[in-house]
Amino acid sequence: MVARRLADESVQPAAFAFTAENAKWAEWKIGLYPTGRQQSAVIPLLMRAREQDGWVTRATIEKIADMLGMAYIRVLEVATFYTQFQLQPVGTKAHVQVCGTTPCMLRGAGELIEVCKSKIHHDPHHLNDDGTLSWEEVECAGACVNAPMVAIFRDTYEDLTPSRLEEIIDAFHAGKGDTIKPGTQIRAAQFCRRRWSHNATGNAERQAREVRAATAAGGCRSSCSRRTASTNDCCQAQGRDRQNPRLPLRARQKRPRSPRLRPKASARRPI
Repeated sequence: MVARRLADESVQPAAFAFTAENAKWAEWKIGLYPTGRQQSAVIPLLMRAREQDGWVTRATIEKIADMLGMAYIRVLEVATFYTQFQLQPVGTKAHVQVCGTTPCMLRGAGELIEVCKSKIHHDPHHLNDDGTLSWEEVECAGACVNAPMVAIFRDTYEDLTPSRLEEIIDAFHAGKGDTIKPGTQIRAAQFCRRRWSHNATGNAERQAREVRAATAAGGCRSSCSRRTASTNDCCQAQGRDRQNPRLPLRARQKRPRSPRLRPKASARRPI
């Protein structure tokens, strides 16, 4: 992890204050902790400040430290340790966090990063021309099974392709981010059509193999077009049940349950 520092003084605001609603929430949150333990609320307050302004400023750190009776350096240590606290100005409409951990990188996260470079800014932690978009590469965002993915504020967008990420960025840039459904970006219709096609093809191929095998063995009335009197012989030759030639014979035979063996008393280990 690289060293994390506060943003340049040229972009730092002069002061910070919670909104009336957030100030009331902060008082309630601090009151949940026992007397003398109010400093434990430092992370919730920093998260609330980040949600309010989008990033954590020097004035934010000093304000929260005064509210909790902490030294400024203690709050600074927390803010610079956790990467969820943005220390640089972020886009007002979207801050795209691209997961670059191994599963996502193997599934194409590098291409998503190139999309961010071309659509937002060449370098991470920089705003686009109108200040509405920004991006960065992060470590595991907890959606490895649906890699690659990005996180925008509190939502994740998974199973992404470069073209789909471009559509998502364009939607947020146009102020229509609420039209993009979070989660997997594989459309249900495409998934169902792909799954149905795969199953249909697999079933057809399996049935064709059964017909060819049964025909070569003499044929039977249920799995091939050649009807012979030796139905039972055909099924037994194929290792299949006579009632249902598609069902392997071993599938109808119940396996005997082995008795549950318990160790002898002398062999038991003392607790």
